[in-house]
Amino acid sequence: MTSDGALGGGMDTFRHQGLTFDVRDGGPAEGEVVLLLHGFPQDATSWRHVEPLLHAAGLRTLAPDQRGYGRTTGWSADYDGDLAAFRLPNLVRDALGLVAAFGYTHVDAVIGHDFGSSVAAWCALIRPDVFRTVVMMSAPFSGPPSLPFNTANEPAKPATDDPVHRELAALPRPRKHYQWYYSTRPANDDMHRAPQGVHDFLRAYYHHKSADWKDNTPYPLHSWSAGELAKLPTYYVMDLAKDMAATVAEEMPSREAIAANTWLPDRELAYYSAEYQRTGFQGGLQWYRCGTSGAFTAELQTWSGRSIDQPSAFISGKQDWGTYQRPGVFEAMQTKACTKMIGCHLVDGAGHWVQQEQPDEVSRLLLQFLARAAQ
Repeated sequence: MTSDGALGGGMDTFRHQGLTFDVRDGGPAEGEVVLLLHGFPQDATSWRHVEPLLHAAGLRTLAPDQRGYGRTTGWSADYDGDLAAFRLPNLVRDALGLVAAFGYTHVDAVIGHDFGSSVAAWCALIRPDVFRTVVMMSAPFSGPPSLPFNTANEPAKPATDDPVHRELAALPRPRKHYQWYYSTRPANDDMHRAPQGVHDFLRAYYHHKSADWKDNTPYPLHSWSAGELAKLPTYYVMDLAKDMAATVAEEMPSREAIAANTWLPDRELAYYSAEYQRTGFQGGLQWYRCGTSGAFTAELQTWSGRSIDQPSAFISGKQDWGTYQRPGVFEAMQTKACTKMIGCHLVDGAGHWVQQEQPDEVSRLLLQFLARAAQ
């Protein structure tokens, strides 16, 4: 069933694993198909500036509200609900279900942003026959976790907590990592019931991580250590005593800056804020919990040693700390995790929301990549 969608997209739905997915479907029906996967805290409308440019080039785009987001229904927002439903292989299964539901055996590209970048990478790794090329945005891919190697007849080592969290908390300015904060029970309410309201919370959050915040001048970190991680902005490594709403409130843009914003005017932000006011944030936060809990690492080790061997590319904002938030991953992606990377671009004038902040350049790079991959 197709209808007029939010912020200019035609909408379809499909049922899969007990969920009903909302999908922005646009472009020529006979065009080559690209799958667009959003990140947090966003939904499929994050592709609204890029979609028309891809359609004009003859591409059909499918952009779902992923499990836990937007107008897709059937998932549980209960913190104590089934976390396994949000693990990465199941998100890949969602993408496969979408491709099949729309009558395709493969897509020409899977393109993901933020956490959607991780899903896109795993789609390409697990099912290269279906996802013929992949573009990752704003979150580089390090490859699957390694299995313990050459450990026969050695005593098992007990699991230990990462000491970096204790070390961050012990700094003269005590800090905490945002992903582990996102994994706590209060995180959803902190944002959903933010004192400034959801709309102003999101305005400050998007501003803080964009090129509009002039202190976003990223560079590579040397190690996964408290001293190095403390160099990250507070939206990544937060002050220990503050929640995310309080953190970004300190960087709320002025009325004049909001009025001058062309990539996320208030009328478009109002759609995001209304959706998150309705759903809360827990669906997306469950994705983070799957990673920080370590509960599903053993399953991901099934693909230990595998690499992405089809054509791949990476696009991020030049002013995006996300490229470097995990030291060494940006480099590992280019040298090990992806063996046929034919494009790696840092777009000036964009922070973390690269396809919204600089859609013309991102679209040009995507079309350039697809043309090169087809050669």
